[in-house]
Amino acid sequence: MSHPVILHDYWRSSAGYRLRIALRLKGIAHRRQSVDLVAGDHRSPDHVALNPQGLVPVLEIDGQVLTQSLAVLDYLEETRPQPALLPADPAARAHVRAIAQAIACEIHPISNLKILQRVEALAGPDARAAWNRDNIAKGLTAIEAMLDHPAHTGSFCHGDTPSLADCVLIPQLYNATRWGVGFDHLPRIAQVAATCAAHPDFTAAHPDNFDPSREARATEEETP
Repeated sequence: MSHPVILHDYWRSSAGYRLRIALRLKGIAHRRQSVDLVAGDHRSPDHVALNPQGLVPVLEIDGQVLTQSLAVLDYLEETRPQPALLPADPAARAHVRAIAQAIACEIHPISNLKILQRVEALAGPDARAAWNRDNIAKGLTAIEAMLDHPAHTGSFCHGDTPSLADCVLIPQLYNATRWGVGFDHLPRIAQVAATCAAHPDFTAAHPDNFDPSREARATEEETP
C-alpha cells in the first residue's frame, strides 16, 4: 500500500524551504499542507499530534511522520540515495554536513519567530532587527570561510551538483535578503546563490511561489 507524501510547512519557514528543495531535487511527488505560524496553526491539537514540539516542517512519508528538517533530509538520503545530496568521500560528507549544521544549528535557531518575538518584547522592534541582522551577517561570514575548500568550484557548496549544504544555505540567503543583509561581498556564497537561482528545483521551491497573499491576489484577478 502506497502512502501519500505530505509536507506540512509554513511558506516562509527556512526549515520547510529546505525540504521543498530536497523533495524536488530527488523527484519525490508530494502534497503541501500549509501551517500558518502567524495565525498559530502550529499550536493546534491536530498539528501538535503530528509534532509534539509544535514546529514545522513535518513530513509524512512511507507511513512515517518525520520531524526536524536535518533528520528528515538524512532519511531522504538514506531511503532515496539518488540523486545524492552527500558526496561519497567521508571527509567531504562531513564537510557538507558541517556547513548545513553551521546554518541550521547556529544561525537559524536564534533567528526564528519565537526568539525574535522575545527580543522585541524585551527591547523593542529596533532591537529585534539589529539582533537578526547581526546574527545573519556574522553567520554568513563564517559560511563564506567554510566554502574556501578545494571542492568549491563556484557552482554549488561542494562540487558541481547540489548537496545538503545548498538545501540549507539558500533558505538562509532568502532570510538574509528579507532582513536587508547583503552577501554580494561574499564571492563564494554569491556564486552559489547565482547557480541555485538558475536551477529549476530551487526556483520551484522558493517561498514566493507559496505566498498566500500572492495566491489571493491571483484569485481576485481571475474572478470576473
